[in-house]
Amino acid sequence: MKFSYAFPAGLLAASILFAGCGNDNNSNNNGNHSGNEAAATAGTATNAPAAAAAAPSADFTSAIEQYRAYVIEQCDEFVKQTEAFTNAVKTGRLEDAKALYAPARMHYERIEPIAEALGDLDPNIDARENDVDPAEWRGFHKIEQALWQNSTTDGMAEVADQLLKDAQLLRAKVETVDIDESLLVTGAVELLNEVSSSKVTGEEERYSHTDLYDFVANVEGAQKIYELLKPELTKKDPSLAQTIGERFDALLAELAPFKSGDGYVSYEKLKEDEVRKLSQNLDALAEPLSNMGTILGV
Repeated sequence: MKFSYAFPAGLLAASILFAGCGNDNNSNNNGNHSGNEAAATAGTATNAPAAAAAAPSADFTSAIEQYRAYVIEQCDEFVKQTEAFTNAVKTGRLEDAKALYAPARMHYERIEPIAEALGDLDPNIDARENDVDPAEWRGFHKIEQALWQNSTTDGMAEVADQLLKDAQLLRAKVETVDIDESLLVTGAVELLNEVSSSKVTGEEERYSHTDLYDFVANVEGAQKIYELLKPELTKKDPSLAQTIGERFDALLAELAPFKSGDGYVSYEKLKEDEVRKLSQNLDALAEPLSNMGTILGV
């Protein structure tokens, strides 16, 4: 549940040389010398703007517009699936509620940096027990505890209603939330930090053990941002762009065997060496991804 992601522009300086004239006996040589200096100076002056034009500042307009569209799309699905989940909770359909829980959360986990930029929405939707004051605890994980630890939906109707209202409020706010290139870069890094701090450790879904759903969704959300920024990143550092892409592929390939039907196996089924390998692939991706902002000058 927690996240939030600077670059220098090069300066060109042209020096102007001034040559004084000598005595009459050396006038020809000095004249030639001054001419050469003038030519050199002119060349430097004309080359400076050309060099500056060769390295224009990055344009993130398209990436930002596409990311907003992606966020809205994910929010639409999030509200739709959260409504189905909360209806199951309110009507006492325990097994249906369990089946709908993790898939609904994936849409939220892909865009969590946006929720975190909107005040209390993230803790209201996604706080774990002890993350907030017990009297204020609500959202997915409160219902998760009831479904898996207590094996009941009793007493969760009001929590379910509030969760759906919070999901709808998130959807309404993403229309106008301020999204810039800095949020994109930091968002991608934070999504991976989220995985390493709570998903790979199994702490996020402590009752349902559906951590792999969250793990995959966080990685997919970070990958989406990378793909939107890749054209500009490739212009500046094609090697870094390639490395990040390859490491996303490696991490997702490592996650693929844990798929089960339309979902993922319980995190409890992973062996210690499998968790370690996932963690290593995650670290291998996080390092180059953290350099993306510097290269892009965000």
